[in-house]
Amino acid sequence: MRLLAHDTVQRVWTVEVRSHRHGPVLSCSHCPLPGEALATGTARGCALAHLARHARNGTLPTHLRTCQCRERGCTWHRRHRGCHGPVRLVLTGNHGGSRWRLADACTACAAATAHTAVVPESTHLSPAVSTRPRPTPGPVRGAGRMDPDAQKRVRQMLVYLASALPQSCSPGARLLALQCALRTNDSGVVRLPAGLLRGMRLHHRMDLWDELEYAHWLRREVRRPVRARLLDAAMQFQPQRPQRARAAHWALHPLPHRPVPHALPCAARFAALVLAAHTRPDGTGAAELDLLTHLCGQTPQQLSDLLGQLSRSGLLLGCHHPRQQDEVSWQVDDSVPRPL
Repeated sequence: MRLLAHDTVQRVWTVEVRSHRHGPVLSCSHCPLPGEALATGTARGCALAHLARHARNGTLPTHLRTCQCRERGCTWHRRHRGCHGPVRLVLTGNHGGSRWRLADACTACAAATAHTAVVPESTHLSPAVSTRPRPTPGPVRGAGRMDPDAQKRVRQMLVYLASALPQSCSPGARLLALQCALRTNDSGVVRLPAGLLRGMRLHHRMDLWDELEYAHWLRREVRRPVRARLLDAAMQFQPQRPQRARAAHWALHPLPHRPVPHALPCAARFAALVLAAHTRPDGTGAAELDLLTHLCGQTPQQLSDLLGQLSRSGLLLGCHHPRQQDEVSWQVDDSVPRPL
């Protein structure tokens, strides 16, 4: 019996935005051609679009994909317990957003690498590779129902936005960005009606839109009701719009039977959404502290204060963070409230 040996396929691409006397230039480690000239304010979108083309052209069956971090001696991150978990496509940005890397990495390496987000497989930057959509249950009507598919989509999008948006983005801007990313059409255009923004208590928060525009993540075309075009190239290649709409609705009422009080500040509401996206059907959840602070855009102390607010509001029955461990565990109140 003859065994066939295959060379390891290297699925890792790096682009860098460099200064030039005629303006910024995009340089790619895999492209032998001269750097691509960029227009002012479009460097981030052009870099992601360039990486997206490489990912589409370099598609590979799942069983042939390997952790590129491990192939390089795990030099991309701090020491951890070892490589394990499925291989994902991850995006890493560093050097102030001037250098981006798209690569295959195992779940453990992706979690240990700073400024890294897993690119959702549904958005995979790959419109050319499509699959027939699977049948899904009917739309969720109201809060209080578990929807694993919607929860997974929200969780993946939160991970992506944590890397795509600047660290300085406020929780309110992140709430808006999540709804925009999930509700955008195939052309990257999103319309958020006034009623939706009013229900989110963000109707008069024009400063949040200014944040996302200043980050070059979107551009408003109409201010009231808001219509905007997403400048993030990855957001323009998302399939299955009905499923994303279900996820956007789920993100408005993520906790079973317990709507998030709108009186809470945006930071606490966004933290509640992050916890809900990582909560199991039995109402318990656990995640690494570094992951939660990265997704929420908060420091560990700020996150601790937010968890205290959620506990006092009754959304959390308990929250546990041993000092000797880097994992936070919690339990939400999933009991059905009694009628008054």
